[in-house]
Amino acid sequence: MTEHEGAPEQAELELPFQLPTTPLEPLPEDWESALVIAAHPDDVEYGAAAAIARWTGQGKRIVYCMVTSGQAGIDSMPPEQTGPLREKEERDAAAVVGVDEVEFLGYPDGVVEYGLPLRRDIARAVRRHRPDIVITGNFHESFGGGMLNQADHIAVGRAVLDGARDAGNRWVFTELLDEGLEPWNKVRAIWAAGSVEAQHGVDVTDTFELGVRSLEAHAGYLGALPGHPEPRDMLGMFGRATGPRLGVEYGAAFEVYPLMLY
Repeated sequence: MTEHEGAPEQAELELPFQLPTTPLEPLPEDWESALVIAAHPDDVEYGAAAAIARWTGQGKRIVYCMVTSGQAGIDSMPPEQTGPLREKEERDAAAVVGVDEVEFLGYPDGVVEYGLPLRRDIARAVRRHRPDIVITGNFHESFGGGMLNQADHIAVGRAVLDGARDAGNRWVFTELLDEGLEPWNKVRAIWAAGSVEAQHGVDVTDTFELGVRSLEAHAGYLGALPGHPEPRDMLGMFGRATGPRLGVEYGAAFEVYPLMLY
């Protein structure tokens, strides 16, 4: 029996945008460590967390790095209260899927800018953690053309592409050498979760329930969003739309940007 069997029947939500139906190629899993870099607490939980649970269950080491603390995410709560709440909820969410290290870069929520400071901080994180794979979120301008992406997601994703490469160049951000951080040029690829341009995916049927529990850990945040669907319903909608592209019940899609040959 898989973990999600026996769960309450899920409501059928309609996708707010059109997803492709072409088959997905399974992601390689012959790697040992990953660094997940996202703009906000909760970004990972909208689909990628079930994949993280699969990989930590295989014994892989995964670290989360949040660029902001989500301080501007709750209209009824001032940022100085929202930030600590959302940091705690993210740590709780990460623990559900087997991630025990979560760090926050402290950028202001909602106004993250692509640029050298962000590239430098991402390169620093990559050099410190020395991952095989870097994971981020969709950073295209929209989700399928029908729903605009958020500005922080776009800025962070672009900076992840460049910062992960900067991490391997000794002569870019030489101040990192003064910090004792030697270059790391062994990131095999950057994977962008939830991209409509995805051509790869992973079976999350057996870890779907953990993904749901991970998103549910953001109870304070989700409770402040009027009309937000139940986590199980929302994740089920996306998981069931992606699963058939892999020949499974629930799937998670990723766009792959190779930095090294596999």
